[in-house]
Amino acid sequence: MYLKKIKIGNVELENNLFLAPMAGITDKTYRKICKEEGAGLAFTEMVSSRAIFHDDSKTKLLMDTKGEKKPIGVQIFGSEEESMEYASKYLEDKADIIDINMGCPAPKVVKNGDGSKLLLDIPKAEKIIQAVVKNTNKPVTVKFRKGWDSNNIVAVEFAQMAEKAGASAITIHGRTRSEFYSGKADWDIIKKVKESVKIPVIGNGDVIDEETAYQMFETTGVDAIMIGRGSFGNPWIFKKIAYFLKTGNKLPDITKEQKLEIIQKHIELELAEKPEIVAIRELRKPLAWYTKGLQNSSEFRDKINQIDTAEELQKSIKEYFKNI
Repeated sequence: MYLKKIKIGNVELENNLFLAPMAGITDKTYRKICKEEGAGLAFTEMVSSRAIFHDDSKTKLLMDTKGEKKPIGVQIFGSEEESMEYASKYLEDKADIIDINMGCPAPKVVKNGDGSKLLLDIPKAEKIIQAVVKNTNKPVTVKFRKGWDSNNIVAVEFAQMAEKAGASAITIHGRTRSEFYSGKADWDIIKKVKESVKIPVIGNGDVIDEETAYQMFETTGVDAIMIGRGSFGNPWIFKKIAYFLKTGNKLPDITKEQKLEIIQKHIELELAEKPEIVAIRELRKPLAWYTKGLQNSSEFRDKINQIDTAEELQKSIKEYFKNI
């Protein structure tokens, strides 16, 4: 009933279970893994429109989608109309969907007037959305939060503004900027947002397993759900949720052998994309997530944090899984 194909603008997606854009996490490797494990859409890490405007080489790497299964969502952020217009034109042949981040709570983003700071200036946010929509033929989506703080809850007003400005869909995270990722996401506000607009609404916040996914759909009536931290070390969450929504039953827990297989694939993909030493260092975070809660996992994490070669890393992982 809840699992279905969904259209955002003119783009049809296989299902309505999405991977959230996350800085330093949703690189091409992670997106590929999550798509193989059932995500209907995955977004890039958020990309600065100013950096695109200034032709920054590191930023271009964040937008590398070569060899990635389509459709592809690219998330941009910024508070200057000129750079956001430029970024939307630049992404015309790179993205199938352009998402605007108006919810990031990070201090370094907010201090420049970007991300969730725009929740305090709705007219400015509206002009930015209009500028992006006007300068691309791709569907434009907007991701935002419940509000800036408990005294500034603007989600419904913001959603209606985004729809009027031309957004094809919106994603609402049920926390304020001041809450960051603490406490419990407010699903009631997500429900109110869903009831206030006609465009598809994607719910985000506290979906961590099959039951919470079902409850998000049931409670809020959203058209799709977006999973962020719930996918850490658990990219097969999309497959498990899809099966549960379809059948009402749960897939058996992933075996040790299946987990090792996905980890090895993750390592190989990362090594194919980046210089060895860079890949090894960036793999430390996901490997810690994959092994969290397993026997002697803290000792294993300490060990891999000292490793600097792919050969040694692969050997250590095989040994670890053989001995647990």
